[in-house]
Amino acid sequence: MKPLTADKVTLGFIGLGNMGSRIARRLLDHGYHIVAHDRESAKVQAVVAERGFAVKNVHELARTCDVILSCLTNDEAVQSVYAGPAGVFAEARPGTIVLEMSTISPETSRELHRLGAKSGIEVLDVAISGSTPAAEQGTLTLLAGGNQDLFDAAQPIFQAIAKQYFLLGGPGSGTAMKLVVNTLLGVGMQAIAEAVVLGEAVGLNRERLLEVLSKTAVIAPAHVGKLARVAINDYTPQFPLRLMNKDFQLILKAAAEAHTPMPATEAAFRVNSEELARRDEEDFSAVLRRMEEIAGIGDIHSASIAG
Repeated sequence: MKPLTADKVTLGFIGLGNMGSRIARRLLDHGYHIVAHDRESAKVQAVVAERGFAVKNVHELARTCDVILSCLTNDEAVQSVYAGPAGVFAEARPGTIVLEMSTISPETSRELHRLGAKSGIEVLDVAISGSTPAAEQGTLTLLAGGNQDLFDAAQPIFQAIAKQYFLLGGPGSGTAMKLVVNTLLGVGMQAIAEAVVLGEAVGLNRERLLEVLSKTAVIAPAHVGKLARVAINDYTPQFPLRLMNKDFQLILKAAAEAHTPMPATEAAFRVNSEELARRDEEDFSAVLRRMEEIAGIGDIHSASIAG
């Protein structure tokens, strides 16, 4: 299979949210021609203004593109875009390539591979690990599942948007690895929240505690930036609570199917859900504030900030 370089293929991009829009812009900057679609036309216009082209539906996109990428919210959104008479597979030409980048269940990923194969379309699940700043900077990590030859051919696309990319195995392996990664992301944030609250409760200065903690070896790179934002009570969403909550549900569903106990993950999911019910449009790091409030520290801290 020939490399999928900017001078050889036209890309279709479906889903121009926080991550998708940034990935699409990276691809435009690397010379790829993009045909874009999103249910919200304003999101499409923001991208096509930078040399792309907008279409009204996925059928039109599927008919005109060699490679289709999608970055969607959940399993249901992915299924609605690809399956059935209104989906991509109903119109895409045999030989079309799909790089599906949403965080969905491995089961849904495998179903997409099966449906694509029936139409002569090859699918690679390419889950994304990284935040919106990483997407802007082109330093994402990509976790793929599918055919080795297709993975190799797609590397020019990967190089435009990612620092590193790995093939984990057959269909669904990329999304399975994403659930493993996000288990550590979510549980790690809950562990940090509890540790910080312990430090505050025994008399440590909050700002100094967060500063020093960020310099220790126990804090993963994905969490370091969160501590600086938490220090100033900035919980604007880079990775929203609702998406972490959705991922927790996927993780626990996969664990139940594999008969794998995950008590720490269940506890982290519970706190995430409590905070989501109160403030849904915030970053998933807001579980730290939730733990402060449970411990009776939040009110004291907020009063000191106000003073």
